[in-house]
Amino acid sequence: MTLASPSPTATDADHLVVTDPVDGSIATTTPRSTPEDVENAVARARAAAPAWARTAPAERGALLHAAAAHLRAHAQELADLNTRETGKVPGDALGGVEAGIGTLVQYAELGPVHRGEALRGQFGAADWSVPHPRGVVLALTPWNDPVAVALGILGAAIVTGNTVVHKGSERCPGTIARLNALLAEVLPDGVLVGVDGDASTGEALLQQDGIDVYAHVGSTATGDRLTEVAATTRAHVIRENGGNDAVVVDADVDPTWAAAQVALGAFANTGQICTSVERVYVHRDLAEEFTAALVAEAERRTASPAAEFGPLVDDRLRRTVQSHVDDAVQRGATVRTGGVTPGGTGTFYPATVLTDCADEMLVMTEETFGPIAPVRVVESFDEGLRLAAADRYGLAATVLTGDTGNALRAAAELPVGTVKVNAVFGGAPGGSAQPRGASGAGFGYGPHLLDEMTTTTVVHLEPAPARTTSGGTR
Repeated sequence: MTLASPSPTATDADHLVVTDPVDGSIATTTPRSTPEDVENAVARARAAAPAWARTAPAERGALLHAAAAHLRAHAQELADLNTRETGKVPGDALGGVEAGIGTLVQYAELGPVHRGEALRGQFGAADWSVPHPRGVVLALTPWNDPVAVALGILGAAIVTGNTVVHKGSERCPGTIARLNALLAEVLPDGVLVGVDGDASTGEALLQQDGIDVYAHVGSTATGDRLTEVAATTRAHVIRENGGNDAVVVDADVDPTWAAAQVALGAFANTGQICTSVERVYVHRDLAEEFTAALVAEAERRTASPAAEFGPLVDDRLRRTVQSHVDDAVQRGATVRTGGVTPGGTGTFYPATVLTDCADEMLVMTEETFGPIAPVRVVESFDEGLRLAAADRYGLAATVLTGDTGNALRAAAELPVGTVKVNAVFGGAPGGSAQPRGASGAGFGYGPHLLDEMTTTTVVHLEPAPARTTSGGTR
């Protein structure tokens, strides 16, 4: 089993060549790391690890502050690269870079105050715990919000005293290569080493000795491969993987408002978000009005300029999205709007609403990762909650309800890392969640990620008895 990941358009064995999903032109050409580059990257990070671990946390935090300022000066450059490679609309691309920089600043502040605990032991002794860096972190990051996600993992790893080898997705190698280069201009040599390549490069990294942590955001297949390898290498695994997030729409909410929430969740970034809405369970009492409003929301987005509703990242993903829609139609679903791959240049796909959806359809059982809102009518909130919970993924879920009791039940019963009530996106800064099932394991962000990046030593100290001599106590 190898690292499963789609490949970009590659015309040169020595380079990663990415085409612009808007017009099909060449977006970037990035040198592919050689096997020697991979080996040297891990060696450099391993060599730098002891000194970086001994660096004072305050100094590490100060360097991250400097790195954030350096990235801020290049934010538009990174956003433009992201847009050219993945089709992310310009405003969202810049927002993602700015969010990543903000996360880096948060970790710069949190790292120096990350501490152990005093423990209560016997009288006359002292007990405490001390966090230590794990060593070398292999960071494997995705394409759909590449700067924001990468800086969360990199910031937490670096500020806690680890060194990092970072490989981003081959769908945005130019963006990640530039991000790594900018960070390396501020950090000491070997603290962050970038590697550029596809699934074979990722597999080569897994064959290297001396990696202590696998930190991954991306597909479930790749996360499963990391877990498999870690059984032998004993590396610590942090993985946030695919999701199949559900929304349950209760009978007591405004259907137009609910449709706007679902549309935001299903169609933002053209559905290419780990926590996108993938399944919709709506109460029969408002299903008709809700669906009409959802169709209107979808059609408004499809008619928007490309700067507001962008393309899918590439044709491979678009074919997958279309195959899920085709499967649903063949099994009895009704296309209310969209559902057909458009002609012309680029990899655009319309915002799509499907009704008459059944539980066995791919749009209900798998992560489609496109602008698809499959709607299933339910007879009660209880039925919607039960169906939302019956899934192998466990990333997040949303309930739209005016009933506090139903909201509390959802929080208690849904087997997911994050339960959102009356808002498909949002949350307090630093909120840490543990995905479950096929969606991964470990805290992938927030303050708890500092704990994931460290090991803990418990110290027990008792005074030694005074030395005695033949002349008495000295």
